[in-house]
Amino acid sequence: MKLRNAILIIAIIIIADQALKIWIKTNYHFGHVTNVMGLPWFRLYFIENKGMAWGWEFGGDWGKMLLTLFRLAAVIFGTWYLGRIVKQGYSRGFIICASLIYAGALGNLIDSMFYGMIFEESSYSYVAKMFPEHGYAGFLHGRVVDMLYFPLVHSTYPSWVPFVGGEEFEFFSPIFNIADASISVGVITLFIFQKRLFKKKDAGSHSTVETNAEVSDKVQVG
Repeated sequence: MKLRNAILIIAIIIIADQALKIWIKTNYHFGHVTNVMGLPWFRLYFIENKGMAWGWEFGGDWGKMLLTLFRLAAVIFGTWYLGRIVKQGYSRGFIICASLIYAGALGNLIDSMFYGMIFEESSYSYVAKMFPEHGYAGFLHGRVVDMLYFPLVHSTYPSWVPFVGGEEFEFFSPIFNIADASISVGVITLFIFQKRLFKKKDAGSHSTVETNAEVSDKVQVG
């Protein structure tokens, strides 16, 4: 697989991820929920988080900065690593998975690095504008925009279940974005098919056999 194909995959994911995030941020107020095509199990639910994928948080403002710097280091390393595995002829599936993970990391890194400077603060009653005079946070302190929500099942645990009997539960409850999904698909695929994907293509080699035997231009027919 050629490097330009990996770059194309990354570009498609980044463009889709950022386009949806910007559209949500500039059209929805914080906490707004809407069903997609009238489907109750597919919703757009605008939230923001300061931390990792799937809404996990990490250590306040300093934790946020460290997490952003870690993402930046991961993307820098990923840039080198992608070029390396393409050059060394790893399998197409492995390169695609690596590209998905890289694209997801880069997509959320863009939010963390720049969104605080280029957007206003979103609230439950106010839709933020892009490129205001003053943003809601400084460099490296932007919040990641999440919106994809798939509450496939909403029910209660049976009363006989220990500790949680009678309580409500929901599957699937995380709210995420395209970048999160890209990372998850790449990691899960690598985990499931690791034996098949962690292989390099067999390089066809041509060997030359040297011999001291003289080749006669005469053929004996017996």
